[in-house]
Amino acid sequence: MVHILNVIAALLTIGFGLFGFLAPLHTATALDLAPTNSTMGLSEMRASVGGLFVVTGIAVIWLNHPMAYAMLGVAYAGAALGRFVSVLLDNPPLAKAMIFGGIELILAVWLIAANLNRTS
Repeated sequence: MVHILNVIAALLTIGFGLFGFLAPLHTATALDLAPTNSTMGLSEMRASVGGLFVVTGIAVIWLNHPMAYAMLGVAYAGAALGRFVSVLLDNPPLAKAMIFGGIELILAVWLIAANLNRTS
């Protein structure tokens, strides 16, 4: 069961990344980011919100090791921490920030707790 949930979490990561990778303008709009007089923002979306997530999810499935899944959880923990600090300091739209942060936190807790002390 742990393996199935791990793979689902990695596939979600790939899915989230595909939005940023293939539809950066849509993703930027969903994140309330606005383009400027340059397309560098789209490049950043494809890289940091897209490709990074896609390749990380693929690598975790390919490595198929508990520590790889735990490290994906650590990455989600960092995202959740940043999101919740933003809620405290930046006053983003609360519902959207809490939904995104909640998803990141759930994935972080699962991936770390289920995998950190497992052996391959």
